[in-house]
Formats: sequence, structure tokens, C-alpha cells
Amino acid sequence: MTGKSLQDVLNGVQTNPADYLRNLPAGPNVYPGVPPEYTNWRDEQHAWQHTCVLFNQSYHMAELLVEGADAVKLLSHLGVNSFARFPVDTAKQFVPCTYDGYVIGDGILFHLAENTFNLVGRIPALNWVRFHAETGGYDVVTTLDERSAARPDPFNRTSYRYQIQGPNASQVIEKVTGRPAPQLKFFHITTITIAGRTVRALRHGMAGQPGYELFGPWAEGEEVHQALVDAGAEFGMRLAGGRAYSTNTLESGWIPSPLPAIYTGEALKGYRQWLTADSYEANASIGGSFASDRIEDYYLTPWDLGYGSFVRFDHDFIGREALEAMADGPHRKKVTLALDNADFLKAVGSQLDRGQPAKWFELPSAVYSMHPYDLVKAHGAPAGISTWIGYTWNERKMLTLAMLDAEHAHPGAQVSLVWGEPDGGTGKLTVEDHGQFEIAATVSPVPYAEVARKVYADGGWRAATT
Repeated sequence: MTGKSLQDVLNGVQTNPADYLRNLPAGPNVYPGVPPEYTNWRDEQHAWQHTCVLFNQSYHMAELLVEGADAVKLLSHLGVNSFARFPVDTAKQFVPCTYDGYVIGDGILFHLAENTFNLVGRIPALNWVRFHAETGGYDVVTTLDERSAARPDPFNRTSYRYQIQGPNASQVIEKVTGRPAPQLKFFHITTITIAGRTVRALRHGMAGQPGYELFGPWAEGEEVHQALVDAGAEFGMRLAGGRAYSTNTLESGWIPSPLPAIYTGEALKGYRQWLTADSYEANASIGGSFASDRIEDYYLTPWDLGYGSFVRFDHDFIGREALEAMADGPHRKKVTLALDNADFLKAVGSQLDRGQPAKWFELPSAVYSMHPYDLVKAHGAPAGISTWIGYTWNERKMLTLAMLDAEHAHPGAQVSLVWGEPDGGTGKLTVEDHGQFEIAATVSPVPYAEVARKVYADGGWRAATT
């Protein structure tokens, strides 16, 4: 690549990469293309547990088409996942790691046809695949369809992508297709017909309820969407705006924000030189009360994210040797933290005092950087990291997704979340002058929603981990 690279940016950093990323101006990722709310975010959250909700994911995720004779060879070399059995018309959560065994990112990998795959999600995992496809001598072609916020024509994507979730999702699908809802195993794909258009349907359940992810050519998206809206009215279906969308993960348990572990290490220098100065990775702000001068302290393992069950040593892949050394632990465990109501209200109430207030809580999502990292304590000592925080109307609770040292990760354990950044806050534009507050929390299962734990009892990250 030409022009200034991520490595050039890091070479010019006066302090250290961690301090640089903590003071970047960028706030949290946005969800373009949809309004913040269609009705109101409480109503929209309520719908995914009690009727059903239609998410429009057509704008905020990147997609990478990987085609060619070496497609499986490339993806198997990069993913911790086994490719021993991955037939056409199935999908899996794809997790690539660095040579040292730390997570680059993740995404959903769709096996669309022989030697044809589509990787969907945040851009770090896609960039890692692109780099190796271009530099590794593989017989593959990759085609990147960037998210709307990173392209000059934001409303001209390759595909539309919708999700319909909730107890009434199958009834909506039956009405809009005129046929019984597809009986699919989790992460299996079939085709259905909506408004005369062929639509591919993935059995999914992002909000903790059964449902489908629907996708097809961009030009057909509006008529498919309208047909779903018309069919859903009878069943209490709601459209979900950006505010509600960003909180469904609190109930289902997926951590959307691992910092790509690529900022140090000689083995990754070539990759940093390939990434541009305006790439996602060069602008990946870190926020929160966990503060370290070592960027490596922000790197996460598959076990931290609940992906330990995905790691399979039946193939050679980047990071295998490091992960084999880690496999027997100890490992942090992913949990949900339920914040104490009284302590939370005390922090919120500080906004009405004349003294230094707590960091502001946006609702329903209180995330204020691209990569939130808050310190969790047990008995006054560091016990782990919280990495996503917000309010769920369904549970009437402030929740965080966290990873804790194993001895503190059992349900019912009492810990505390340190809310707010040290010394009044960093230079991010989303951070005002504030003081730190310590908020008591109860360690709880992940997924937090009971229905999600039952529906997702499949042995993967979606199964209850506590």
C-alpha cells in the first residue's frame, strides 16, 4: 500500500500506543442508515423478548467475499476454528489470532458455495484476511464491501441484511412467505421467497430469542423489508433503531469490542505497514477506568471472550503454538455484571450536585469509546475487565459484560465496577471532566436472559458459561 501507514503513525507517537489510543477523539461506533428510534428504545427492547423485532444491519458491518481454490486453505490458516466439517449453507463465528495467541477480531463466516465464503462483521478480522490473501501467495480473490460510514456511497452496498428475532419471528416468516417457517439447525442456511424475491435465511438468535438473518442483493432490499414490515404488524413486530440495537448484546452475551492485538511485535510489523493511517485500527479509541501504559494489557485471548471452545488443534494456523501453551489455563471467564441499583443511582445523582460528577451515563448504551475497558475489583484488588455496559428495559437493570479471574467468576460473587477514567478523563471528545465512582455489582450468568441460555445451549459462547 502507498501513503502513510499505521506503523508510521505509531512511530510518531510520543508516549506509548496505549496512551495514544486512549486519547484519540473517536467515540463509540455509530449505527448509520437507521434512525436512533422508531418508536422508543424501551419499546424496541421489549419487543425482542415479547413479540419480535426487525433489525436492519445493512449499513454498519463490513463484508468480505473470499473466492478461489485456496479459500479454505487461507481461512483455515488464519482461524482458530476447525474446518474439518464446514459444509455449504452453514456459518460459523470465525476467530483469527496473532502469532502470540491474542484475538484480532471476529465475524460470522458464511459458506455460500464451493470455494466461496463471505465474512461479515467489524473490519479488523476482514483486514487480517485481506492482508494474507494479498501477501501469502494464495489462489483467492477477495472483494471488500465496506460499511456505510467508511465509503463515499453509503447507501450502495452489495447486500441488504436484516434480522428478525423474538417469540413471534416464525409467525412473521410464515405469513410473509406463505409457507411454514424453515426448521433449521442453529447457523444453518436455506432459501425462502419474500415478495417474489429469493432470500437466503440463516438460523440465528442475536437478541437471545429464536430468529433468522435474511440477506440478498441490495437492489431488492426495500421491497423485502416492506413485505416484512407489512407481515409483522399483526404480530406486534417493531423496527429497532440504533439506540436499542447496540444493547441487545447485553442480554445475549456477545462482546463486540475486542481491541485488535496488532500494535506491537516484530512479527506484525509488515501488517502494520500494510494498514493505512486512516484505517479502523489507526483510530481505535480505548476508553474506561482500566488504564495501563502497556498496550499488551488490552489484548484478549479466545478464552477471555468465551471462544475457548472454538479453538481446535486439528489444523495448522497462526497462533497455534501460543494457544497450545495457554490451553490449560488459568483463564479469565466471561460473565455478566448486574450493577447495584443504589450505587448506580448515586453515581447518576452526582450529576445534580455542584461537585465533580461521575462520568455521564448515556442510555440505553453507556459505551463512550470504540473499545471500552473498565476495571473490575474484588475485595479492593483488580479482578478483571468490563467491556460493554448499558441498560436493559427487559431486565430493568444496568448490566456489563466482563471477563474476570476464575476465582471471582462464580454466580453471586460480589465485585465492584470502577466507572470513569483516572485524573478527570482522557482527551476523547466524548469525555467530560468527571470523577471516578465505584459501583457494586453481582456476578451473573452470560447470557443474562434466561431464554438465551436455554436457546443457546449448544456448547459455544452462547451457552451459559457460569
